[in-house]
Amino acid sequence: MTFWQPQLPTQEVSLEQEETLYQGFFRLSRLHLKHPTFQGGYLSVTREIFQRGHAVAVLLIDPWREALVLIEQFRAGALEAPGGPWLLELVAGMIEEDEALDQVASRETLEETGLQIDAVEPILGYLSSPGGSDEWIHLVYGFVDSTQAGEISGLIAEGEDIRVLTLPMLEVFQLLDQGVLNNGAIIIAVQWLRLHQERILAQGRTRLAPSNPER
Repeated sequence: MTFWQPQLPTQEVSLEQEETLYQGFFRLSRLHLKHPTFQGGYLSVTREIFQRGHAVAVLLIDPWREALVLIEQFRAGALEAPGGPWLLELVAGMIEEDEALDQVASRETLEETGLQIDAVEPILGYLSSPGGSDEWIHLVYGFVDSTQAGEISGLIAEGEDIRVLTLPMLEVFQLLDQGVLNNGAIIIAVQWLRLHQERILAQGRTRLAPSNPER
């Protein structure tokens, strides 16, 4: 079996010039680049890149209730989305300097849902929109006791207003099929879970004791 490998050498990509167009919480830069082409020779291109840093998104699984803990919040970028700007999402947060992925996952899970996460395991990493942004999403999963979840979270002073939801896995799979889930992280995570649900639920039950011992 032959697996795909990039044909052109990354080391031959040269950054000729970088201009900062905006610097705030995020950064917008204009890059002047030169890279090799498939037909031979080099191509010079200019691209504006939104540099927002890298993030961790966490799929929170209650293995005993076969449920997922999700959040709902307003997103300005979704004002014209078919279902409106309130989206169902995974818990997520930006990676701060020298911060490990499991630290981000634990911090954001506690802040946004009030839950302690039992374990943090990788799913995959991906670029959210590489044509215009350098953001890399680390997609991970972990196990929680959903009975301890809060209802409302977020800091109003920071523009956060978050509703915490615990939904049966099968219901979330239906939302995926209906096109209700409409942001990259949750779509990828739920598709992945659907493929591996038996193994993941078994793994979670060995790691997380049930909150109801009689179950």
